[in-house]
This record gives sequence, structure tokens and C-alpha cells, in this order.
Amino acid sequence: MVKILINNSSNDNPYSTHPSEFTELSLASDFFIFSNGSDVVKDGEPIPSEASLNQAGVVIGTVDTEVPHYFLADFSEDELIEIHNAGSKNKRYVFAIDFDAATATEPTLELWDDDDMDSILIDCLGAGDPTESWYEGICTTSAAPGSTTWVGSKLAGASSGHYLSLNAGNGALLAAATLYFQLRITVPANFTSAGKGTPVFCIKYADN
Repeated sequence: MVKILINNSSNDNPYSTHPSEFTELSLASDFFIFSNGSDVVKDGEPIPSEASLNQAGVVIGTVDTEVPHYFLADFSEDELIEIHNAGSKNKRYVFAIDFDAATATEPTLELWDDDDMDSILIDCLGAGDPTESWYEGICTTSAAPGSTTWVGSKLAGASSGHYLSLNAGNGALLAAATLYFQLRITVPANFTSAGKGTPVFCIKYADN
């Protein structure tokens, strides 16, 4: 079994020793919200309406703008849970993938534009060019990023350099383990269109 978890605190502790600081995602109903934030789009508030999300959208400017707030929309509780340590922070235990057994291949994180997982045509994934993706990730299974200006991989599709190897390139899991990554989203300066982007996050691996 695989569990996907997010750190619901401002502490940078591993899931193994501080499980109460992590919230498990329901893959059937929960989702992420990335926002500029507002009085109603914030930690502990109910899941906002589309109108509220639009009002709290990141404003496109003349310089690249990092999305400042990362949330899990917990559908069963009708609540936003802020992922406080996500973004340009030197934090290690932010997004967690917990495996209860060994795997046959190294787990990877990929981003696609729909459940078919065969295209990256939406604007936030680079409109077909993965080097232009707004999403950047770094594997933190072995260590924290090392700085608040960490350099990761532009995430879009499955081409070389545009997905994350979640076991730090060390191959398949030999036993149960928890893998970690950090994520940030940056809206390019002077981008010519605005709207809602809904990429699909995919954890890909083979069973034994």
C-alpha cells in the first residue's frame, strides 16, 4: 500500500517519528490548491468557491512571481490545510510518499495535463515544452534542498530531466520506506493568459 501525505505543520520532522504532523490524502476526493491566499483562502477555512479562488489568484506581473500559498483541500473535513513548508524553503519533510513494501522500480513523480498521462499541453506545464513548466521539484529523501534558492527539475511529462526520481536515484526500494520531495510554482513574468490549471500528479512505480 502507498500513502501520500503532506506535512500539516511548520516543523520539519519526518513522518516516521512525527506522524501526527502529516495528513494523508484521499486520492478519490482530496486535491491541491495553489494560491495567493485571502481572508477565505487560508489555513483552516472551508474549501473555497471558484469565485473565491479567482479573487485569490496570483496576479501576473512584470517579474516572475512564486505562488506563496500551497494547500491541501481536505474534502472529508471541508477544510484547507496549508502546506507551510512548501516553496522556496530549505525544508526536507514536506511532501511524503509512504511505501509499506519493496518496489520493483524506483518510484517517480510526474505531472501531466489529464488522467491519460500522455500530454503536457496546459499553460502551467509549459504548453508542450517541459522546460517552460511553472512547477519545479526536488527530491529530499536523502537531504534537504540546502538553501532557499534550491535548483530542482522543471516538472512536466516523463522526458529526461522533467520528472523526479524519488529515491534520490538509488533505484528500487528494497524494503518499506518513506520518500520525500519539495515543490514550488512560479508564474512567469508578463504571461499572456490567465486561468485555472489542473495538472495531474502521478507517482509511478512497478510492484514486485
